[in-house]
Amino acid sequence: MTAPLMTPTPGPAGPAVLVLEDGTVHRGQAFGAVGETLGEAVFCTAMTGYQETLTDPSYDRQIVIATAPQIGNTGWNDSDGESRPGAGSVASGPNSGGGRIWVAGYAVRNPTRRVSSWRATRSLQDELASQEVVGIAGIDTRAVVRRLRDHGSMRAGVFSGDALAADAELLDRVRAQPGMAGRNLIGEVSTPDTYTIEPVMSSGAEPAFTVVAVDLGIKTNTPRMFAQRGMRVHVVPSTVTFDEVRDLNPDGFFLSNGPGDPATAEREVALTREVLGAGLPLFGICLGNQLLGRALGLGTYKMKFGHRGINIPVVEDATGRISITAQNHGFALEGERGSEFDTPFGRGRVSHVCANDGTVEGVELLDGRAFSVQYHPEAAAGPHDAAYLFDRFASVMGGDVQ
Repeated sequence: MTAPLMTPTPGPAGPAVLVLEDGTVHRGQAFGAVGETLGEAVFCTAMTGYQETLTDPSYDRQIVIATAPQIGNTGWNDSDGESRPGAGSVASGPNSGGGRIWVAGYAVRNPTRRVSSWRATRSLQDELASQEVVGIAGIDTRAVVRRLRDHGSMRAGVFSGDALAADAELLDRVRAQPGMAGRNLIGEVSTPDTYTIEPVMSSGAEPAFTVVAVDLGIKTNTPRMFAQRGMRVHVVPSTVTFDEVRDLNPDGFFLSNGPGDPATAEREVALTREVLGAGLPLFGICLGNQLLGRALGLGTYKMKFGHRGINIPVVEDATGRISITAQNHGFALEGERGSEFDTPFGRGRVSHVCANDGTVEGVELLDGRAFSVQYHPEAAAGPHDAAYLFDRFASVMGGDVQ
């Protein structure tokens, strides 16, 4: 099949600026919507998967700087979005395909001039504009990334069109916004209603297990990974109570990824402790890892610039196994590789660490009934090295506690 070529609809021509809270200013051209957006500037090292990145709810309130020099050559399609079903875009209304863009803004060096993919239905430029996402192109993203790497993620803003003003005024707007530390964003991204993903199985067969998954910013591929293993998944709001969880009669409990500071998630930590106290098997990823860690008594902290990419090596302490993983987090658990500690629910330990910097990447109870990882085993986008964790959870629910 010959890949269709399409040319993005030209956006409104005009200058744009990216302003960091330390006073650094980068000048380029408007990309996507024109206007003003504020957020925390972070960088993502992924060479592919920009659609999954932009629709990941964990990027809520963040301006993403793409390190890959050319972005947009595969366009935009109706299949790869990672927003929950029904999360409508600002402009387009409800989108059952999971295509809502959650990032606050997008900064790229060289947006492609032509889209070439048989799956593309429109261009990235057109989608950003239709969802009113303000972006900037034509800047030296290497310089921005080096600034963030050396000085840490910081508040920022992208301005174009009528939002442009003197640099000093734009800097005041950037500095007036709250930082990411201390912000609870779970309520902005969580589903308001429970919905169910049925398992993929032969007609007439019963689900192998039932899982209750708390939506803290869940990506669409996560319940799909459970369903592919014959599990029925009830995705519930972050406000769910333990009694409501128990009424669904689950075999296991799942804590998803999500945005914001885990130190603010008191209600979710309390729910996690209730689940642990009831002995229900538990699996968590990303923010879910931090919530399990907090429930077990560990503290959290804000990282200098976080981990955002799809090629980050993680070491499993017990086996020495290394997985190349997809990650998106700016906070982490306190702890060291292999350290053990007492919890109200039995002995716990740090199970995984990042091979690059020693950051905690997983915790577990020694009896095996609860475990979590900081990375994204659903691999959307990213490598599939960690997909076995879904099988491990199935084994725990089946009574094969390791």
